[in-house]
Amino acid sequence: MRTIDKRLNAKLAPVLVKRAPTLTLPYDARCKSRLAATLDTGEEVGVVLPRGTVLRDGDLLVADDGGLVRVIAAPESVLRVRAPDRLTLTRAAYHLGNRHTPVEVGADELRLEADPVLEDMLKRLGAQVERLELPFQPESGAYSGQSGGGHRHGHDATFADDYALAQRVYEEHHGHAHSHDHAHAHDPAHGHSHDHAHGEDHAHDHDCGHDHGHCDGHAHDHSHEHR
Repeated sequence: MRTIDKRLNAKLAPVLVKRAPTLTLPYDARCKSRLAATLDTGEEVGVVLPRGTVLRDGDLLVADDGGLVRVIAAPESVLRVRAPDRLTLTRAAYHLGNRHTPVEVGADELRLEADPVLEDMLKRLGAQVERLELPFQPESGAYSGQSGGGHRHGHDATFADDYALAQRVYEEHHGHAHSHDHAHAHDPAHGHSHDHAHGEDHAHDHDCGHDHGHCDGHAHDHSHEHR
């Protein structure tokens, strides 16, 4: 079985690209650096690429025998989001970004993996949502520094600052978007606990949607007790 272990960055003659056997993969599989796959010719291959590699439609790969393989993004179930005006589409993009949902951005539309909860949210915002079978190529991960996508989680070093800034900007333009009810007591399981001699009680309640302590659109529930 051949092993595919390199991605080619150089431009090749179109005739060579056209002759290369193809490997059709959905987005989730294109995010894996190691997988067993089957070329469209029926040949089984092993894919072993540097960690963090995310393949895109049209990428050329090199096998250990020097042979070329061209990547094709498979059609998959996606939501195509459009809106009657730019503000509605911008609001849709904001709320999807707040949940760290991988999104493909077009000139007048957004695409994301089909999800009934997000579909309902988008419709409530006034967006027009269609379910279609299309190739999905979301934006590369701006936070990760990698070549492709990836999710940003609440434990990343600068996440709290980024999230607070985004909330502050949103509140300035749209009014109070999330509440602080001061009374804090950090769960020791979250990795830190504070006991301050302050005469105030803090209580942050970030309603982000998931409950892991990370905010991929995830719920953050911190309680700090200050004495």
